[in-house]
Amino acid sequence: MDTSASRQEALARGTGLEGAFYAVLPYALLAACAVVTMLQPSGQPMVEVLAVLGLTLLAALWITAFALLGRRDARRHLARAAVYYVGLMALTTTLVALAPWYAIFAFIGYVHAYLFLEGRWRYLGVVATSMIMTVGYMGGFGEIAQKWALWAAISAVTVLLAATSFHFTDTADISGRRQRRAFDELHAANAKLESALRENGELQAQLLVQAREAGVRDERQRVARELHDTLAQNLAGILTQLQAAEQTQEDLEALRTHVRRALDLAREGLVEARRTVHALGPAALEKSRLPDAIDNVARRWSEVTLISAALTTTGTPRPMHPEVEVTLLRTAQEALANVAKHAQASRVGLTLSYMDDLVTLDVRDDGVGFDTVAALGKNISDADEGGYGLAAMRQRVQRLAGRLVIESKPGAGTAILAAVPAIPLEVAP
Repeated sequence: MDTSASRQEALARGTGLEGAFYAVLPYALLAACAVVTMLQPSGQPMVEVLAVLGLTLLAALWITAFALLGRRDARRHLARAAVYYVGLMALTTTLVALAPWYAIFAFIGYVHAYLFLEGRWRYLGVVATSMIMTVGYMGGFGEIAQKWALWAAISAVTVLLAATSFHFTDTADISGRRQRRAFDELHAANAKLESALRENGELQAQLLVQAREAGVRDERQRVARELHDTLAQNLAGILTQLQAAEQTQEDLEALRTHVRRALDLAREGLVEARRTVHALGPAALEKSRLPDAIDNVARRWSEVTLISAALTTTGTPRPMHPEVEVTLLRTAQEALANVAKHAQASRVGLTLSYMDDLVTLDVRDDGVGFDTVAALGKNISDADEGGYGLAAMRQRVQRLAGRLVIESKPGAGTAILAAVPAIPLEVAP
């Protein structure tokens, strides 16, 4: 493949100084040999002189015919190049036999063997050219008959030198071509790398935009969840207490109690709103462990709603990662808020369970229940009552790779189970 590529590359050189040199060289050598032959002292028969000139013209026409008709096709048809070369050697041999000076023209055999032949055929051309040139050096075939051993020795040396030169030229040509191919491949690889870097830069820019948009969306959802779980519930509690106070205006003690509870809820709502803005954890978890925090929430909710609520803890309580505790606390708050709004229940039971790999919170009431398919089908962006809270609870739990199960039927109460991984306090989620 390398030899063929070398020949094809050489044949392709039809323009430039190098191409012009290879095109003109055979005609220049023929002309020089013809002039030298004509300048020799007259002693040759006119017939031989005319034969030499005729063969010279025929050799020029043979070279021209191959240049016009066969050189381009020689890339695909080695046989045509071989026929041309055999014809060229036959003409050269005849010319050297008639006029030994044509050994100068015989040099073209080396050039055309390298350009048009391949593999071992090149070295056969080297052998033929060397033997023909040696005939010319020794003065013709008449001298060889008397000094054939010398002719053989000179031919052998010439063949060795020419073959060695061909070998090194071929090796250098193959090496240079491989280097050019490697350079081209490197250039192509660099171009692909630059393209990949540009694409990577564009992709990174897109990812940054998407990450920024996702961050904004997540922050909006976080604020919405926190406001729903804290401020909205506190406002609902305040409204309930004010309505109760309005109905007990004549009972000053009851009126003060409702107003005091409304003020407490307002203060708590203000604190939680500020903590939400600053992305801080619930105040209930700052000084209390999760079971105590949920128990306090249930107790205070029971005081406000006058609905019995009790917490049961199973397993061994242990500190969990803040995200785990916040998720379970907010689930308890939302579940109790839904009971107060919709359940018309008389009793609520909460069960907090610590297991090896899970922490679960189960909230059950004996209220009127609801259609879970209809309620859970609402989108989280819908602010109507019942839809947002359930979807927000599910989203909170799923953020920790947990699961939320809601079981309810009209007239049969409601059970909400939140299960999240038991991530220890010292391990980040």
